[in-house]
Amino acid sequence: MTNPFDWRSLLLAKHAQHVVLIHFPIAMFILGVVFDLLAYRSRRYELAAVAYYNLSVAAIFSLPAVLTGLIAWQWLLEGHKLKGILLYHLVSALASAAVILWSWWLHFRVRRTVGAIPPLWRFPVELAGVLLLIITGHLGGFLSGVNGVT
Repeated sequence: MTNPFDWRSLLLAKHAQHVVLIHFPIAMFILGVVFDLLAYRSRRYELAAVAYYNLSVAAIFSLPAVLTGLIAWQWLLEGHKLKGILLYHLVSALASAAVILWSWWLHFRVRRTVGAIPPLWRFPVELAGVLLLIITGHLGGFLSGVNGVT
């Protein structure tokens, strides 16, 4: 039995970092979208600021999540060609990260201009991001064995 306080087992476990890191950008992005909708409905600037900061953190942490996923692929599968669920998971993860970064950029651009209002078409973009995250997480659940046999 391994020691639960052994730092090497925590940091050097194959793909463990990816499994831990992915939850943070998912939660921050979904909360950012919720706060953005609340800010739009209530016309409160404070909620818009909360949405912006949540989207900012999601954008920042989406990069290490994608990076650790790519590292896990190289480490666990030794760079073999991807196919099936793993390929779909990678494609949807990259699309999710792109939409998260796009949503953040829309808010960032508006915050730099005094008196600017975010475009209304940001809501379909944000909804697409949430749907992509659901698909990506669902596929990742199959890969980890949570949603079925791997």
